[in-house]
Amino acid sequence: QVLLVESGGGLVQPGGSLRLSCVVSASFDSLNTLGWYRQAPGQERESVAHITFGGGTNYADSVKGRFSISRDIAKNTVYLQMSSLKPEDTAVYYCHANQLYGGRSTDYWGQGTQVTVYS
Repeated sequence: QVLLVESGGGLVQPGGSLRLSCVVSASFDSLNTLGWYRQAPGQERESVAHITFGGGTNYADSVKGRFSISRDIAKNTVYLQMSSLKPEDTAVYYCHANQLYGGRSTDYWGQGTQVTVYS
């Protein structure tokens, strides 16, 4: 079992910045990928950014150039730095981890943190 605890959400005006944090209960070398998803009201959950075991990153087109994912292995923490925020970035943001073990793939989710961009 892998526990993920997010923090850092809040209210921000358009153009502002926020940094989300996710503390992971498992060692990073036991995980395949770490990342962030988001879900706006009435919409499906969508992928925002991911970082692989090897440190490779990928982003949704809608956030490229504005969001940056990083990790601190010593602190078992993954971050999402969000800049130039737009009202359409408003959503609940979820931390996600994928673990491959014994040929089995398992997904873990945090409880979510609300990000609201308002003018």
